[in-house]
Amino acid sequence: MAVVAAGAASADLVIGWCIFGLLLLAILAFCWIYVRKYQSQRESEVISTITAIFSLAIALITSALLPVDIFLVSYMKNQNGTFKDWANANVSRQIEDTVLYGYYTLYSVILFCVFFWIPFVYFYYEEKDDDDTSKCTQIKTALKYTLGFAVICALLLLVGSLVCKPKLSRTGISKLFLKDRYAFVPLSVPNNKNSTEWEKVKFLFEELGSSHGLAALSFSISSLTLIGMLAAITYTAYGMSALPLNLIKGTRSTAYERLENTEDIEEVEQHIQTIKSKSKDGRPLPARDKRALKQFEERLRTLKKRERHLEFIENSWWTKFCGALRPLKIIWGIFFILVALLFVISLFLSNLDKALHSAGIDSGFIIFGANLSNPLNMLLPLLQTVFPLDYILITIIIMYFIFTSMAGIRNIGIWFFWIRLYKIRRGRTRPQALLFLCMILLLIVLHTSYMIYSLAPQYVMYGSQNYLIESNITSDDHKGNSTLPVPKRCDADAPEDQCTVTRTYLFLHKFWFFSAAYYFGNWAFLGVFLIGLIVSCCKGKKSVMEGVDEDSDISDDEPSVYSV
Repeated sequence: MAVVAAGAASADLVIGWCIFGLLLLAILAFCWIYVRKYQSQRESEVISTITAIFSLAIALITSALLPVDIFLVSYMKNQNGTFKDWANANVSRQIEDTVLYGYYTLYSVILFCVFFWIPFVYFYYEEKDDDDTSKCTQIKTALKYTLGFAVICALLLLVGSLVCKPKLSRTGISKLFLKDRYAFVPLSVPNNKNSTEWEKVKFLFEELGSSHGLAALSFSISSLTLIGMLAAITYTAYGMSALPLNLIKGTRSTAYERLENTEDIEEVEQHIQTIKSKSKDGRPLPARDKRALKQFEERLRTLKKRERHLEFIENSWWTKFCGALRPLKIIWGIFFILVALLFVISLFLSNLDKALHSAGIDSGFIIFGANLSNPLNMLLPLLQTVFPLDYILITIIIMYFIFTSMAGIRNIGIWFFWIRLYKIRRGRTRPQALLFLCMILLLIVLHTSYMIYSLAPQYVMYGSQNYLIESNITSDDHKGNSTLPVPKRCDADAPEDQCTVTRTYLFLHKFWFFSAAYYFGNWAFLGVFLIGLIVSCCKGKKSVMEGVDEDSDISDDEPSVYSV
């Protein structure tokens, strides 16, 4: 009987992993289309394209593992709070280890991409811009700069190995969270000095399977997630307001822009004629007039080039097609702004709940149960009971963050303090800018997992798990009170042996100081969203030549890349 139950359980679990596999293929297809859409057609490079697609796909696949993790821990229990017949200690441990090793693999690949592969490819193409540099010199220079990133990665691991256990002495905090909330302790070494190389490798993996390795990887990933939080505050928060309002407002009329451009051309030509008229009698022009004439002639060339592009856009079939889809864009804009408001309200209520009812900053603002319910925290646990509805919703949330982040990056650009490094444009993004773009999106996607936790903490921690508590019930048939077990939703105050915490939560919340930083980052996210909403409302309609007019590398044969 136990064998049959275990077989049925395995079949159901395989379904969850199969859906994950199908989503993996969809992610690869999405990343390929997305990167190809933005990369420059004239400067496309195979290595940079593959690197961008691979790094973005790894981040999305890691996020896609979140609902699988939640489904697996929830599936081990019945809705009445009891464990299923097949869910003994060994099976539960095996399921948890499967997800854990999946996270180990994906997060290790992310570290490799962020600190080794992406920097190497970026600096390789930076050196390639110099025509006099040989390929061997390019590789050496790229390795030299990449070594700096490798040192940063090593320092993260070293600092983590030296951090001592924090003192969390506040009363009322569950032992389950105190037990695992320490920083790094050094990895052990084999006692037997005569161990073979294989035994040493095996011992290393066993150590990584313990809480030491979990904490080590968690510290590094949490550091990257913290950077992703800053990117989300900068780009995603603004994009959540800019994207829907731009869809609703649309772009300026191409015919009206052509009329304005024609008037500008006539005005510039009049200035040129006025200056040239001063030299009709053979007198040389003063130096000041020569400089002005040169500027006006350069301006005239730019305006005529703009005129040709505007004429092409006005007569293109794509403009007419987009005009026909204008009502649909307005509907999408209204939908996106409603989704943004839903996220903002849920995030505000969740943060307010932590501010009022958490255990404090030195616990990472842990809350016990949901004192202030928010819409997403109520919706996701309900959808999780019917797999894969929660999978679909999380996919929508992640894609929404990707599109809003992309909208923010396109509107703001990539900056280093006050210096603008790159502009992101469809079909015109250089290899270096493409790598920067995918690095930023990778870090934002990493932070998305914590954002989902902020929106629905109970769902991310326990899914739909319940546990049994003793409740006193007054019975008419028997004198006095009787005690009966009653199911209760799992929360941070639940017994350790009754509720299984997701591996995602252990990775994200191993260190209280990161959790505290995320908490304050959420308030900053809300503030930037409100500022971006005000700015987007005050700005007028975008030009059909938005982000193109001032580019010096525009050619006359490529007007079709402009968004309309």
